[in-house]
Amino acid sequence: MMDSLKNIQNKDNLALVLHQKDVLKLEQWPLPQQLAPNECLLQAHSCGICGTDVTLWKKGFVADFVVKKPFVLGHEPSAVVIGVGSEVTNLKVGDRVAVEPALPCLKCQFCRSGRYNLCPVSNLHSHGLPPADGCLRRYYTHRSDFCYKLPENVSCEEGALVEALAVVVHACRRVRVGIGQNVLVCGAGPVGIMCFLVAKAFGASKVYLTDINESRLKMAKQLGADGVFVINPKTFNDKEMAKTIRSAIGANSLGVDIAIECTGVESSVCLAIHVTKSGGKVGIVGLGADCKIPLSSAAMREVDLIGVCRIKDDYELAIQLITSGKLNVKPLITHTFNIKDSVKAFDLLKSGTEGVVKVLIQH
Repeated sequence: MMDSLKNIQNKDNLALVLHQKDVLKLEQWPLPQQLAPNECLLQAHSCGICGTDVTLWKKGFVADFVVKKPFVLGHEPSAVVIGVGSEVTNLKVGDRVAVEPALPCLKCQFCRSGRYNLCPVSNLHSHGLPPADGCLRRYYTHRSDFCYKLPENVSCEEGALVEALAVVVHACRRVRVGIGQNVLVCGAGPVGIMCFLVAKAFGASKVYLTDINESRLKMAKQLGADGVFVINPKTFNDKEMAKTIRSAIGANSLGVDIAIECTGVESSVCLAIHVTKSGGKVGIVGLGADCKIPLSSAAMREVDLIGVCRIKDDYELAIQLITSGKLNVKPLITHTFNIKDSVKAFDLLKSGTEGVVKVLIQH
């Protein structure tokens, strides 16, 4: 066993483990015993938690990922390299990294064509989604080619937001956000606010957001959103809200060029389609239950519905956007918890309390 592995064998490896629906426990997790030639040994620093984690906790599944045995949560990590395999050349001990959690095979048709995010193997090796153990543990290993060094001016806390930011970068690339466009982002959680920031960085002229949470919309407005719309779930009508948004854009507005849907809520998906002008695009980022949508309206108006699956070579640009100062993600981090208080962190995120945006768990 190499020295770096020997050095941690008597160390504490406290982990947040989801056993089944509603059963979330802090417990010691087995320490890494092997380090492959292409892997890094990592010591956790920060890990963001999101709606996906809460859904796994409260429902026992999200999309096609089902909790069948105890596994470690956490898919938005930053860490410090404390050991490297014999073939690793891109990183060294002491480097701080953002970690891309899903590991593709790099051999299948999708990988060979450059769309490794669609690799079926990666669904079994997407760390933090069952059955692959995630990063809410003190020590773990990860392939070095999916660890990205953080520049000196990017903190580990910011590094923990790179995974979500990379998803957003991929979404904006998929719908081809560009100069002069009007964009609506449905949902002003961390991903939604980052969608607005990235859309602006990509050249969008006006970006608007919707949400049920007024404090999140207030933050979006403070960060430069051109308009925000509070959704009242009790009185919400997707077609009427679409009219309201079009009117706010301009008297003769035909709708937004692009809508990016980040909630996964049926009524919000319908709004995104209705508010998008003919010939426009709707990016589907949020994952919810299967829903009924106005497909005939989208088809007759040639509104393209574009799926967004994880990340495809987007980490480097996400890090560059932070490093260059084009994006400031620090205001999104509203709460931090020690790993020992991680159950409290999950309770807070689930509560929907006003003022809660991004929650980090740290080691």
